[in-house]
Amino acid sequence: MQQIVFFDGVCNLCNRSVNFLIKHDKKGVLKFASLQSAFAKNTLPKSLLNNENLDSILFYTEGKYYEKSSAILKLCKTLGGFFYVFQLGYLLPPFLRNGVYTLIANNRYRWFGTTAHCSVPATDLKDRFLD
Repeated sequence: MQQIVFFDGVCNLCNRSVNFLIKHDKKGVLKFASLQSAFAKNTLPKSLLNNENLDSILFYTEGKYYEKSSAILKLCKTLGGFFYVFQLGYLLPPFLRNGVYTLIANNRYRWFGTTAHCSVPATDLKDRFLD
């Protein structure tokens, strides 16, 4: 089963999140692609690419695309171990979870900054990046 994290390649918070996921993905099942990549443009459904509210991370797993807080919770489930406790987040109504997510996503450039280009993965991680 392919599991792909689509992230905003110019967002510092998103790049740090990718580094965090790589470090904690002990099974090495996650693959990564920036939203700005040709791979994302050719893979993501047009409904997601044309979405003005497209936020910093999308997660593709089990044949579905997850957005916002649902993407984060699914990623926590995938990481397993201690991170599985975050499944308790599903007890919160989606409008609350997504409200917090949207607040952070809308301010991520101001709070965490941007980079001029996507970071280049280390040689030993190149096979985890799809663009």
